[in-house]
Amino acid sequence: MSKPFYVRFEVPPELAERAYEALKKARESGGKVKKGTNETTKAVERGLAKLVLIAEDVDPPEVVAHLPLLCEERKATFVYIPTKGNIGEALGISVGSSAAAIEESGDAENLIAEIVSKVNELVK
Repeated sequence: MSKPFYVRFEVPPELAERAYEALKKARESGGKVKKGTNETTKAVERGLAKLVLIAEDVDPPEVVAHLPLLCEERKATFVYIPTKGNIGEALGISVGSSAAAIEESGDAENLIAEIVSKVNELVK
């Protein structure tokens, strides 16, 4: 299956795994995470998002298509995740989530820094 039109670069599976880990760790250690496209969009617009996760299997794709452009404009690092179910699982909810943002990292600070540097290498 081809990637949706809003996916601008390929994210290696191990980097996607690290992003899930960071999201879960931030949530569990008292960090601040936003779930869903609307909350994620607000976090990016306000300049609070340290890391944004965007699902690739969103239907219709227009729901999240604005996020990569917005993240680039606001200098927020983002990664693509294969399924929204994985984002929901990392958030500790029983449904999938099209997008999520980490605002306060809690114990995931080093993990987020590692992900950001790897994504910056991918995008260059």
